[in-house]
Amino acid sequence: MNKRKKKITPARAASGFVKYFSLTFFAFIALLPLVSVLITALKNNEEYASTNVMSLPSKINFANFADAFTTANMGRAFINSTIILVFVLLISTLLGTQIAYVLNRFKFKGNAAIRNLFLFATLIPGIAMQVSVYEIMTNLGLINKLYGYIILMCGTDVISIYVYLQYFENLPTSLDESGVIDGAGYFRIYRSILLPLLKPAIVTSCILKGVGTYNEYYCANLYLQDKKNYSTVATSLYTFVGPLGSQYNMICAGVIISLLPALIVFLVCQKQIYAGLTAGSVKG
Repeated sequence: MNKRKKKITPARAASGFVKYFSLTFFAFIALLPLVSVLITALKNNEEYASTNVMSLPSKINFANFADAFTTANMGRAFINSTIILVFVLLISTLLGTQIAYVLNRFKFKGNAAIRNLFLFATLIPGIAMQVSVYEIMTNLGLINKLYGYIILMCGTDVISIYVYLQYFENLPTSLDESGVIDGAGYFRIYRSILLPLLKPAIVTSCILKGVGTYNEYYCANLYLQDKKNYSTVATSLYTFVGPLGSQYNMICAGVIISLLPALIVFLVCQKQIYAGLTAGSVKG
């Protein structure tokens, strides 16, 4: 039997127009800054100074990308950012999943208080604690040390802990009980049974933590003061900012270069990312 075609009513047509118009409009708004950055990155200094940001360059200048990469020492910056990102994600994942495991699976006095303290910590502006944190880092000799900055960035990520807690709520305790019957200890249950099932939540939290760490500028600039050896991708872009003016065409070229690793990771791992975000979402 042939399916009957739905009749297009004025209300349905208006609804479809509003839907596709809004999608097109917001896509345009999202892509406009990126297009502006790309156009600016292709201009030389004279053309950038004499034209507006949306004027196309008379001659495409790819030399800006090579100059930005070498002048800002972005090779070293990418190496440092990669080292920081790998260790921060690894340590944060282990800490976050273990804390969520303890808070969800073990009922003890102070459990609710610890959860409330984590929630309270999110209400305190990070900038308000920088004086105390800087003094602690100085006393421990962690200023201008790559491992010191890694330790700082591995601080408890409250959002990730709540993502893990929510996902633990959907894992039945019968899994733990079957592990106990088989003679497994608590750590073995966590490592062999529960941790593999947390893969969607881990992907979600790694995206949130990874993007924040990769783009982090304030703490990287404050605690990694040797910009020659310990620059990150975010701090390297400020090489072209000075008291006599800023070379925005070079900055835009550096921004495009810094976007490439994230774009490559997304294209290669997009199936895993979409699966993680969907499966790791809050279930009603």
